[in-house]
Amino acid sequence: MGKILPRFLACASVAVLLVGCASTQVDDDETKGWSAEQLYSAAKAEQADRNFEKSTKLLETLEARYPYGRYAQQAQLEEAYNHYKAQEPLLAQAAIDRFVKSNPVHPSMDYALYLKGLVSFNEVQGFLSAVSKQDMSERDPKAAKESFDTFKTLIQRFPDSKYAADSQVRMGYLLGALASYELHVARYYYKRGAYLAAANRGKYLIETYSNTKQVEGGLAMMVMSYDKLGLNDLRDDAKRVLLKNYPNTQALNPGFFEDPSWWTPF
Repeated sequence: MGKILPRFLACASVAVLLVGCASTQVDDDETKGWSAEQLYSAAKAEQADRNFEKSTKLLETLEARYPYGRYAQQAQLEEAYNHYKAQEPLLAQAAIDRFVKSNPVHPSMDYALYLKGLVSFNEVQGFLSAVSKQDMSERDPKAAKESFDTFKTLIQRFPDSKYAADSQVRMGYLLGALASYELHVARYYYKRGAYLAAANRGKYLIETYSNTKQVEGGLAMMVMSYDKLGLNDLRDDAKRVLLKNYPNTQALNPGFFEDPSWWTPF
């Protein structure tokens, strides 16, 4: 009996400590009893201070406690923005897609599309850096294409949106980035003796991205590739088009494609 009592008292003491800890954890929740508006305001304040992780936690709390209403809807967009600024593109895309699916006619849909385009656009800089690496055939311009398509959708659905003008500018940049990628691939094939593949890539470039500066290089790549293949008629046709549109072209000169400024989108 003497041994049982101390064990009982020890267990009781542990239980009291556990309850005390649990009670302390609950009491430490400073947001207990906050309204949706208070949670949202606090999250925005943390966002303004660039405390994106803390802001997101407050927004998640808001959604959990008040899953309906305008604050919950806006919380989804703010979470996406936080992930975007914290350079977490996958989480940002997931949050945007959840918002779009849950609120198909929300008045901020143009902003949601703009933000989605920005998330992919942010990855394009890495994409442009990657295209100068050795194996161009393994690079994937998916982010640039997704960003372009999203901005295009925004402009088509909301032509009067305040985000439309900037989206249009970014689309022009993305077209240049994609054309630059095609020219990189053509050059990659050419340098490795795959002249037919290089010519076809140049042809695809001028047909698909006809309003970009890279068309000049695409035509030159066709001229050089057809020349290597001994396809003189095709070479002369491509050269005639090149000289007609770019009478002062230097694209056929040795070293032309070594100039790094040639590979910028604009």
